Amino acid sequence: MFFMTKETIPEGVGFSTFGATHLLWLLAFAAVLTASIIIYRKLDTNGKNKMRIILGAAVFASEMIKNIVAIAVGDFGVGHLPFHLCGISVVLITFDTVKPTKIVRYFLYYLGIPGAMLALLFPNWTVLPCMNFFHIHSFTIHMLLVIYPIILIAGGDIFPDIKAMPKCILLLISLAIPIYFINLLCDTNFMFLMEPETGNPLGLFEKYLGSHLWGFPILLPVVMFIMYIPMLIAAKFKKKDKEQKEKVMV
Repeated sequence: MFFMTKETIPEGVGFSTFGATHLLWLLAFAAVLTASIIIYRKLDTNGKNKMRIILGAAVFASEMIKNIVAIAVGDFGVGHLPFHLCGISVVLITFDTVKPTKIVRYFLYYLGIPGAMLALLFPNWTVLPCMNFFHIHSFTIHMLLVIYPIILIAGGDIFPDIKAMPKCILLLISLAIPIYFINLLCDTNFMFLMEPETGNPLGLFEKYLGSHLWGFPILLPVVMFIMYIPMLIAAKFKKKDKEQKEKVMV
């Protein structure tokens, strides 16, 4: 049962959303995230680079091991290609460990974190029991996808501003266009461009506006602005702290 997939696992052995198993994973995620932020902030530049590379390597290795296991059990298919938002984040984090780029980091913050957080809060692998490889991988990989960009913010490596939002949207569109045609060719649903999954908020737009695609131009700016709020708060605290220091010096 350890290497069974969502397609082969027997019914009734999974976990419930926000049940004991799920809550324990979320608590573990909160603990690991907090510890990662504390450790990263204490490191010097060289130490931060090493930790970033280690995390990026863990993301890449985790995804590769999952694919190898999927091939070994005969379950690897076109749906395993990294064309969902979280799969794209895996590729971008791997790229960032080799060549750090601001736009990639902004994308990971504004869009990668919300995607991974939604997966952690509303997992679509609930049919899998806790003692299952794909169950463990699904939680750990999404945890890493959130931790990587957050430590960059916490460590002061980047400070996303509102001007970065249009660039992130343009990058997303440039990725979505070829992925849409891949969906047509392979009969897949990467990035939910063809239809919303059950429970996906995009389904509301399909119900009331006739197409779930209306949800993207409406929800994306909202999500990105919500992600920008912590930056606004942090900027205000920095300004206030700077003003207090200047008063002391006077």
